[in-house]
Amino acid sequence: MEPVFKIASVSSIETLLKLMSEFYAHEQLSFDEQAASSALKLILNNDLYGQIHLIHLDNNIVGYLVVTFGFSLEYLGRDAFIDELYIQEKYRGQGIGKQSLQLAEKICREQNIQALHLEVERENIHAQTVYRKAGFVNSDRYLLTKWL
Repeated sequence: MEPVFKIASVSSIETLLKLMSEFYAHEQLSFDEQAASSALKLILNNDLYGQIHLIHLDNNIVGYLVVTFGFSLEYLGRDAFIDELYIQEKYRGQGIGKQSLQLAEKICREQNIQALHLEVERENIHAQTVYRKAGFVNSDRYLLTKWL
């Protein structure tokens, strides 16, 4: 069965929070449900920030895709990040990730976005393989972050 992608809405927040908590636990990231809920409300109420899609398979929600929008002179205009892509473990290896990446590219083309970025853990070799097969390349740069 093929996955179906449905754009999320504010009514999807509880489902997204559940999936996010699974993803963050898997990635060993700290998860603040209240802060996550606030961030979800921001993006779901303003499509200038990006889009969130729920991934459905066999009438089950099995993951989500978040594409956020930005701007870069280096990349000649609008750019985007695959901010989060999560597929529940038992549904991995079925091509859902590949189809999610194709959807992200489609979204970007529709939005006249010049470049699509993502970040992946250095140890996550499987995900890196999927991303490279989809045409993503290592820019030989480090993503440095400062929380404000």
